Amino acid sequence: MTGNLLGIHAGVWVGDWADDSARYAIESSAQAGYDLIEIPAVDPRTTDLALTVRLLEQTGLDAVVSLALDASTDINTEDAEVSAHGERLLSRTVDFARDIGARYIGGVTYSAMVKYTHPATEASRQNSLAVLRRIADKARASGITIGVEYVNRYESNLLNTAAQTVRFIEDLDAENVLLHLDTFHANSEELSLAQAVRDAGALLGYIHASESHRGHLGTGILDFPGLFRQLALSGYTGPITFESFSSAIHPRDTADTIGIWRDPWTDPALAARNAYAFLRAQLDAAALAHAA
Repeated sequence: MTGNLLGIHAGVWVGDWADDSARYAIESSAQAGYDLIEIPAVDPRTTDLALTVRLLEQTGLDAVVSLALDASTDINTEDAEVSAHGERLLSRTVDFARDIGARYIGGVTYSAMVKYTHPATEASRQNSLAVLRRIADKARASGITIGVEYVNRYESNLLNTAAQTVRFIEDLDAENVLLHLDTFHANSEELSLAQAVRDAGALLGYIHASESHRGHLGTGILDFPGLFRQLALSGYTGPITFESFSSAIHPRDTADTIGIWRDPWTDPALAARNAYAFLRAQLDAAALAHAA
């Protein structure tokens, strides 16, 4: 269990990926002890990719990329035009990941991250699968894995549990697609975090560690000890990434989109340090218990 890379979402540090923001986020993540940084997808045509690559090389950090589709780029739809917008965005994200040397793209890659007013249809699900098969095929050519992050019922009508996501990935039938578990969302929909890990099984490939209130890890109601014990029992060796957001960092329009109505913290460096210490302690405790 000690081999897990510990990561941090760039959104803890910055609300964009301008040159100064990229430098600050990458250097601060390395200084806080993290192994990788999760970078939100940006348009590779308008970003200084060479700077990002250089900063990653200088700090020794690995990088992964994430995104969430929205209503204008939804592929969980029967609207061909909207789906095409989503497929183009996913394709550009593969280009961005490839060009900065990232080998993983995760997030809400299969659906808009919005409050739907109706259930998913079989046709919208099949469209999502068809688009992701093509994107996974493109990603495979660059050695990139796609993560499917299920979210709560208020942010997708398609995938809300690990069991649903396993069935979706099995239907997708692409060898480079894995399940992305976010503890915040799992807390809303699963019987327990440990059960979510059991349901995910061998498809579990990436974890967002996010507290029940999206604030400092270990200060909410999530059963992190139970989660980490199950991860140790399951032999999970993938990344575990701290994810939390504050309007102290993000502009108001972004904060409104992701529902930051109250700030869980105002000091990103403190949030990052506390999260790293918490995750390391959980890993160590679970490893000792598993060895006993």
